[in-house]
Amino acid sequence: MGTAARPAFDTEALRRGIEGRDAGTLLSLYADDADLRVVDRNSQPSRPTVMHGRERIGEMLNDVCGRDMTHRLEQCVVQGDHVAFTESCEYPDGTKVLSNSMMSLKNGRIADQTMVQAWDE
Repeated sequence: MGTAARPAFDTEALRRGIEGRDAGTLLSLYADDADLRVVDRNSQPSRPTVMHGRERIGEMLNDVCGRDMTHRLEQCVVQGDHVAFTESCEYPDGTKVLSNSMMSLKNGRIADQTMVQAWDE
């Protein structure tokens, strides 16, 4: 008797969504009740921005994907039910953004994500 394979995380969809600025593709990777925590200069570790659920996360993804900037998936590592990736972005004026994310998966979809990001100032 074999064991049931757990659903795999779609790293190519992650790349297409990030590099194609496609919020819909990115949102499809999240579980309905997912949580996303963002830590940056304005949302420090003791008070991160927390978004709960696909609707709220989708609002953020639509905003980010709608900006005139380039996005690139630098690295992505999947190990069991955990994914880590680095994303680099650049605005037309040369301002750069770098983010690292660590995610936990449930049935192959993102259940929990913590993103730490920094901008040029």
